[in-house]
Amino acid sequence: MKILIRAAAALAGLAGWRRWTVAALAGAVATLALPPFHFLPALVIAFVALMWLLDGAAAGPRPLRAIFALGWWFGFVHFITGLYWISNALLVDAATFGWLVPFAVAGLSAYFALFPALAVMLAGRAAAGWPRALALASAWAGAEYLRGLLLTGFPWNPVGSAFAVGPELMQAAALGGAFGLSLLAVLVAALPAALAQPGRAGRIATALALVIVAAMWAGGALRLAAVPVADGAGPRMRVVQGAVDQAVKWDRARARGHFESYLALSRAPGRDGRAPDVVIWPETAVPAVYDGNGSFSKALAQALAPDGTLITGVIRRDGRGAQLRLWNSVIAVNGRGQLLATYDKHHLVPFGEYVPLARFNPVPKLTEGRRDFSAGPGPMTVALAGVPAFSPLVCYEVIFPGRVVAPGSRPAFLLNLTNDAWFAISTGPYQHLAAARLRAVEEGLPLARAANTGISALIDAQGRVRARLGLGRRGVLDFTLPAPVAPTFFARFGNGPVLIAAFVLLVIGTFAGRRKVL
Repeated sequence: MKILIRAAAALAGLAGWRRWTVAALAGAVATLALPPFHFLPALVIAFVALMWLLDGAAAGPRPLRAIFALGWWFGFVHFITGLYWISNALLVDAATFGWLVPFAVAGLSAYFALFPALAVMLAGRAAAGWPRALALASAWAGAEYLRGLLLTGFPWNPVGSAFAVGPELMQAAALGGAFGLSLLAVLVAALPAALAQPGRAGRIATALALVIVAAMWAGGALRLAAVPVADGAGPRMRVVQGAVDQAVKWDRARARGHFESYLALSRAPGRDGRAPDVVIWPETAVPAVYDGNGSFSKALAQALAPDGTLITGVIRRDGRGAQLRLWNSVIAVNGRGQLLATYDKHHLVPFGEYVPLARFNPVPKLTEGRRDFSAGPGPMTVALAGVPAFSPLVCYEVIFPGRVVAPGSRPAFLLNLTNDAWFAISTGPYQHLAAARLRAVEEGLPLARAANTGISALIDAQGRVRARLGLGRRGVLDFTLPAPVAPTFFARFGNGPVLIAAFVLLVIGTFAGRRKVL
């Protein structure tokens, strides 16, 4: 205990660049708790250090400025180490975009760091110890929600995704979603900082943290036991992972070969010797632009048995000249080449699919072609004969808690088509997969994921990965769809309850103990 008291005093006594340096290191350490590492003790180390640094900043001169800088430096390096893989997308065409790497990664991280800074500033108004831990956890959850909302939103790597280490701890997302998990994760990680406080409060706070984790695990285990792993029913489905490198994906000389590869993988007989009923290709799997031409659909039908269905990502266009519009779409065709359904991605990626403030912005779009994509109307449920109703989610549309299902139209499963080839072999695809698993738990729906270079996966309604194809592997996943569960609390009420709870806990943490310090 004396060691902890001395360590807390040493960190609280730091100022200026020394405080910022330790905060930055703590932010980097926190990244080790996120996918794919899931080293949960790193979260405790990082947030205990942040709490002790905050104690010193709140008690020192000019606390508002000091606390803002403390939270910002923690967040800045946390996001740099967690989102470094964004640079890989710029290096696909390094000659054109390579110079943007330091500006893109550092610039985005500098903006995202404003949200941890806000959370830390709010926590600075609470008394040291458990009240400050409670305030920090609740403010952090609220700040993550805002990060997922403002300026089109980017709720990537919520701290709660650390609990995706195993299906048991993830089950709490069925109640509070990813932001509820973040509230619990920060609270559990920050409470042990109270051990440096005199009296029994620190031991009680640490015991409470252990009880929370134990309760999450036990509750999750009971929920999983109530719905044991079992084979699904319904049509035979196949996800195809073509493993086409992004650097050559749109090479015209290789386009036919890419297409033939997808056809061959799709037509191969399954373990039972029969062709699948439903074939699923990833985002923009076909290196061509679909304009509604019947010959395009008939070419796709070569992948199918006569009564089969193909669901694939395509770039879709309509009109010509100044009236030309492009969509990042999902289409479904049958074995006769007839178009059955179309879904247009509605949540577009800035600079990947459109250029914000294009009239004033010299940075071009990173994807093929220079014309911006148009946005679709929003989430939808697609119902096709012989296929369970599904909600299509293109690429990072799957990272938004509470925004993956059309209101009033619950599907049988979520379908995530993505092209993570942009991020090469990095932590990015693992983080993306963890987000998909959390959406499955939140909504109580199974999720099928088709990724160009991986990680393709079948995820059940409890977030368990039933089957997967690793990064860079070429192959198929054959499966029947696991059953959904009854609509979860989160599926019924969304993010509202956890935001209300976070506000209430923030108020309790702020006014518990002594008066505010700012």
